[in-house]
This record gives sequence, structure tokens and C-alpha cells, in this order.
Amino acid sequence: MSQIDVNNLLSQMRQLSLQTKPAEQSFTAAAPGQTDFSSLLKQSISSVTDAQMDAGNQAASFERGDEGADLGRTMVAINKADLSLNTLTQVRNKLVDAYNNIMNMPV
Repeated sequence: MSQIDVNNLLSQMRQLSLQTKPAEQSFTAAAPGQTDFSSLLKQSISSVTDAQMDAGNQAASFERGDEGADLGRTMVAINKADLSLNTLTQVRNKLVDAYNNIMNMPV
């Protein structure tokens, strides 16, 4: 049985947390009155599209064997794109459910 170095693990978790901060900032809402829901939704869809394009470009670069293409970065980009698409799909599903609930309310 191996022992886990807790300090090393916490250090790695902090580094990963710092790396995700820029992505989280793109999804934070602005102050009330500055943006509306439609512009936030468009921004989110654009962010998902950018992630998918980046993942596709990195995968194609790795497949061609380009200099500097890294399997690790390629896999991370693909997983980020997949996660962002799944998240967007879940948000869409929740919006459709909310719309259906509102439409089915008795008046």
C-alpha cells in the first residue's frame, strides 16, 4: 500500500484551481443591468464553439505530427470541449423544462 503525500496533492490541486480561473471568469455574470440573458447565452455558446475549434485544431496538429504538438494538452483540450458541450446541453435541457413547466401552469 502506498502513502499519499498530502502536501504534494494539495499543491497540485491549487495549481489546477489557478489554471481554471480564466475559464470560470468567462462564465461569471456581470453586474445587474450590464448584460441580459441573451447576450450571456451567446457568449457561452461562443465559448463552447471556441473550445471545440481549439480541440479540433490541436487534435489535427497532433495527428499530423507537428512540432510542439503534445498528447497531454490535446487530450485536455478535447475533454474541456466535451465538458463544455455537455454543460451547455444540460443548460438547454433545464431551460426547455422550465419553459414547459411555465406553459403547463394553469391560469
